[in-house]
Amino acid sequence: MSGVSLLPKEYWSSLQVSPQDVENLHTVLFERETPLSTHDLCAEFVEARIKMERAAAEKKRVSVSKTYVPKEKYQVGDDLVFPALEWQQGTVKAVRAGMNPAVEQFDVLTVEMDDRSERMFASTLQTHTLNDVPPVKPETDEMNPTQILNEHGTLIEKKLEEAFVQDEGLVKIAGRWFPRALLVDIGQGQLNLAEAVLDMSGGEPLPTEALIKDIELPSGINPRLAEFSVNYALQSDRRFDEVGPAGQVLWCLRRLEPDQVREVPQFLRYTEIPHDRENLNPAMLTLEAQLDDELTTASANDLREELSSITIPLIYPHLRAGTLPISARAKKFFPTAYETERVRFTLVDGKTKQRIPAWVVLSHGYVFGLREWYKAHQLIPGSLVQVRRGENPGEVIVEVKSQRSSKDWVRTVLVGKDGGFVFATLKQPISAEFNERMVIHVPDFKSLDPVWEKKQSFEDLVLLVMRELTKSNPQGHVHAQELYAAVNLVRRVPPAPILALLATSLAYKHVGDLHFRLNEDQE
Repeated sequence: MSGVSLLPKEYWSSLQVSPQDVENLHTVLFERETPLSTHDLCAEFVEARIKMERAAAEKKRVSVSKTYVPKEKYQVGDDLVFPALEWQQGTVKAVRAGMNPAVEQFDVLTVEMDDRSERMFASTLQTHTLNDVPPVKPETDEMNPTQILNEHGTLIEKKLEEAFVQDEGLVKIAGRWFPRALLVDIGQGQLNLAEAVLDMSGGEPLPTEALIKDIELPSGINPRLAEFSVNYALQSDRRFDEVGPAGQVLWCLRRLEPDQVREVPQFLRYTEIPHDRENLNPAMLTLEAQLDDELTTASANDLREELSSITIPLIYPHLRAGTLPISARAKKFFPTAYETERVRFTLVDGKTKQRIPAWVVLSHGYVFGLREWYKAHQLIPGSLVQVRRGENPGEVIVEVKSQRSSKDWVRTVLVGKDGGFVFATLKQPISAEFNERMVIHVPDFKSLDPVWEKKQSFEDLVLLVMRELTKSNPQGHVHAQELYAAVNLVRRVPPAPILALLATSLAYKHVGDLHFRLNEDQE
């Protein structure tokens, strides 16, 4: 006979983490003196729960005075356990003589089961297969820790995390938990020494080990305990910022971080524009995904898509700020972190192998540190930047497809002293490949600043840009992608509000393939 079920089917999916569970994991951390992640503690939790449930089942099994075997004699009031019925229990309520000419003398038991149902069983029956079958211990694959973690690990980790956050006796640093009671006291003088060390590094983040060497901890402390204690003290002090990618702890002084990392650069700031995404048709949604704008909400397809590289067309705000958007697709290539919103990492030029110190600002979806690299490659709005995974952890490769510098006819924005602007197709020096619809040469970045400072309404601004674009097109048509790139010369706007406006405003007429023209009847 195979094993029988010990736990309800929904046991792991509906479990609640008890205070005793958390206390047990405290003990694990105390004994090991090593910080552990929720994932590691999840395995310990499952093992402990399995052990507890097995012990409870065994206690329940042996606590019942009798195990049902057909040949035995029972009386009213006897508590029985039935191995062949998944160890269900019941109480004998009545005993009567059995009547079957084909069978020797036997009794019939009326048993009230735990679920209040009544069932009949034979007793004093000397010939029966169950008389010779040994009881089966309640243990099946459902008690296999690996299988449980594979099927329910994510949910269990989430519930453990929620319980740990509520427990004041645990502290968390860089994704790992440790008992507060075991922490080594780190004084203000030691924190001042850590600040001095980081000051001398000139803004270059340092690992905890590099700081421990100079802050004079007592000898004989468990190294991991010392490291965790220092990390906790630094995290609690506003002077310090943990900026390492997931799995790596790096410390930096907040005051030495670039301004564009601590605050969103001016040209990337977006003021929410009300719009209804239901107005975007499939073609618009496809274009939106292709533009890799960091302000676009990720779709289910973006999250599933596996890519070896992506090519991002630069818009003016990112070129001006020296940043790169972390769109839903691009996010997979850049380092993440357990807790910090700013991550220090390295960009590597795919051709020259130049290493560029850079920052991921996760909460606002951009990478900072590319301004000089953009200048060196003479990139313009619409230039294409390829992003792919680096060869080493914490590295990302960026590359532009350069071409021999030559002059090409491209759309150029010209700004007057009054802040008015026009578009003209002029010959400009081009040194890198670009997106035909998004390329716009800007002779002087600062000349656009007065336009940014104007407080025009969104609708009026789009209409103004559209009108100027149509002047440089003989057919008077403008593609939605062109309009998106041009609007972002003078205001930071993601694709969706622009596309929704084109789809709903009577000022614009769709002429096919996401090309629009001004509706003359409405002018």
